[in-house]
Amino acid sequence: MSLAIKIFRSEAAGGVVLIVAAGLALILANMGWSAEGYQQFLQFTPLTGVSIDGHSPNTLFWINDALMALFFLLVGLEVKQELVSGALATRQQAVFPLLAAIGGMIAPAAIFLLFNGGLAEIRQGWAIPTATDIAFALGILALLGNRVPPVLKVFLMALAVIDDLGAIIIIALFYSGQVSWFALGGAAIVMAVLALMNRVGLRYRSLYLLAGVALWYAVLSSGVHATIAGVILGLMMPVKGQGKHSAALKLAHSLHPWVRWLILPLFAFANAGVVMNNLSMQDVISSLPLGIIAGLLLGKPLGITLICWISSRLGMTRLPENTGIKDIAAIGILCGIGFTMSIFIASLAFGQDGTRLINEAKLGILCGSVLSAVAGYVLLRWRFTYQR
Repeated sequence: MSLAIKIFRSEAAGGVVLIVAAGLALILANMGWSAEGYQQFLQFTPLTGVSIDGHSPNTLFWINDALMALFFLLVGLEVKQELVSGALATRQQAVFPLLAAIGGMIAPAAIFLLFNGGLAEIRQGWAIPTATDIAFALGILALLGNRVPPVLKVFLMALAVIDDLGAIIIIALFYSGQVSWFALGGAAIVMAVLALMNRVGLRYRSLYLLAGVALWYAVLSSGVHATIAGVILGLMMPVKGQGKHSAALKLAHSLHPWVRWLILPLFAFANAGVVMNNLSMQDVISSLPLGIIAGLLLGKPLGITLICWISSRLGMTRLPENTGIKDIAAIGILCGIGFTMSIFIASLAFGQDGTRLINEAKLGILCGSVLSAVAGYVLLRWRFTYQR
């Protein structure tokens, strides 16, 4: 296998590209000669004749609401695969990462609210530190090579998949606009068509994608965030009984490089541009970014480790083979890398009118994610190099 192909398939390389895209956005958003151009790029309306909800969709809309629907489609496909024949296929396999993911969402939210619960303007961002970035977390783990046992990678992947599903449910329940029941009814009809297609065994990806476009528009028009359509489509595509030839697996295989090398870097570039000039030192050390940092860096490993320890002590679950609670804690720190999903939730929580709050939130997300990545990598490297 050539070096180029190895890099193309590498989880670590995908994480590096995300870091570069985020770093470039930070530079361009804060350099005098480029800041205006960066904002113009985000507000540019490539299809001036198109109107959605009375507005001409700009670059930021197409990235966050359209391209990210493909990312969520890939998440839905991966969840479906794990449920059918992967790490979540049996009750025993699913319970341990499920409980870990629940603990890893409750504790960060609680810590965030300790900092911000009394502030009505800010507390709606409680879900920001609950998410884990699969691409980044697996990328950091990939840097450690064969040092980390495969069972921990499976645990991290299963936990992150459930975590993403939890984040999607949170978005649908708490961060959607006013619901249009007519449009939601249209979405339900499309979902029924998808279920029927699955039931009769249709395997043509083009038909599923065509129905997916209709579902995306219906969900967008309903007031529920449009990216939810991607997850629904992924969960409704056929996997069982078709092996490697299933429509879902073929589509996932096709989507992976586009998501890793284009969609997620574009999302990072469009959303990580924190305008530092507008932030005072008081903003930097305010309760919003500090609550997010504490939620990601401390809440994630605390919630994951505590619930795993309690459930194993009570006999509800068993730790993965040849691992201890310290290994789970180290993986829990890595789960504090919130980046993609956390930024996404922050933009939904504070909306277009909350520019200052979004900037503060992004600053907290970047700091908390970087600290979690560094701490998780160092701890795992130390543990599996010198402690085993």
